[in-house]
Amino acid sequence: MAFTDRVKQILSWYPSDTPGVLTNLARLLNTGTLAGTGSLVILPVDQGFEHGPARSFQPNPVGYDPDYHAQLAIDSGCNAYAAPLGFLEAVAGKLKGEIPLILKLNNSDSLAKVDHPCSALTGTVRDAVRLGCVAIGYTIYPGSGARNQQYQDLRDLILEAKDAGLPTVLWAYPRGNMSKDGETAVDVVAYAAQISAQLGAHVIKVKPPKDFVEQAEAKKVFEKYGIPTKTMADRVRHVVQSAFDGKRIVIFSGGEAKDTAALLEEIRGIKDGGGFGSIMGRNAFQRPRDESLALLRDVMAIFKR
Repeated sequence: MAFTDRVKQILSWYPSDTPGVLTNLARLLNTGTLAGTGSLVILPVDQGFEHGPARSFQPNPVGYDPDYHAQLAIDSGCNAYAAPLGFLEAVAGKLKGEIPLILKLNNSDSLAKVDHPCSALTGTVRDAVRLGCVAIGYTIYPGSGARNQQYQDLRDLILEAKDAGLPTVLWAYPRGNMSKDGETAVDVVAYAAQISAQLGAHVIKVKPPKDFVEQAEAKKVFEKYGIPTKTMADRVRHVVQSAFDGKRIVIFSGGEAKDTAALLEEIRGIKDGGGFGSIMGRNAFQRPRDESLALLRDVMAIFKR
């Protein structure tokens, strides 16, 4: 398809990247229902590794089968499907490029309680190339005592991925030296978006921010300059601004399971605040297939308007 002005504008924000990286980034932006709009809806299924099989798939047992998720992403019109190595190994050869794939390179399990969250490398850039992926995915935990090692490992992976022509989708989940509410506080989520952009991520995934400011020094600035935080759109606008004044793609997770009305209201706030899209896992695949398809299509309709 011909590139839209919006896609051309977004690609212009990455002037130091190679033609290979830009081509794969363009493929993400030109696939599915939202092709050409500059918005993204991605189906991520790393929850089996992160939370365990029963918690992840028993609400909709067909989800135990890797084929189910890939087909759901295709049938719903998603821009891409993201998963750890095992799930992609199970489907990539069957799909033959039917939908862009993102290999999640690091993952953690919930079997151990740790003081310093840090995911293990469970895939490689070479795996991503071999499986025909258009991007790598990686998770950082800003606030964790292990964050600096994560940042250093990420820089090496981004450089290797760029040499292979692959952009990076970065999951940025603050965790560790903060309150539970602080993990999704507007100042902390915005800080995570800034860190992600500084580390060289092409697409940044964060959680929808709450109307709460965690850091005492940040609170002074929010109050002094009257940074609005009351609505989801206000908070998303600040997070997007924090990613190079909106010149990096920032998408928002679907988070924990919630009812459809509340979820769509949240999506409207993300859209109105200038968010680039949604990366929605449990709220999609844990529903029966017909409901999942309807939900994902409703989400895409909001971002398309």
